[in-house]
Amino acid sequence: MTAIEFVLLTPVLFFMIFATVQFGLYFFADHVAQAAAQAGARKARATADAQPGGWRGEAQDVVDSYIRQLGPQLVLSPDVKLLQPEQDTVGVEITARIPTVFPGLDLTVHAQSVGPVERFVQEGEN
Repeated sequence: MTAIEFVLLTPVLFFMIFATVQFGLYFFADHVAQAAAQAGARKARATADAQPGGWRGEAQDVVDSYIRQLGPQLVLSPDVKLLQPEQDTVGVEITARIPTVFPGLDLTVHAQSVGPVERFVQEGEN
């Protein structure tokens, strides 16, 4: 009787273990993508006023650097879009695949960060 219970419960136990690992991979990849999007948006917000066209390259470099440092094997083939929905706002949007434990499962993460362009003025200016 014990052997039958072992045979029946072992696959369920392995499935639960693999599901827990997949859950952790997904949420860590989501965190990496969100951190990279926020860092890229911060850089874009700070440099968009000073460099009207140059902010895109600098924001892209920051996003790539974050992904390389935090999770290069976790955030696979990231698609980074640099956004400027309005004249005074800029942002970063990232969509990427993540590795999966289960064959045939295709999971993606999506992160977006948008904010107003920072404008630095001299004392006495409006």
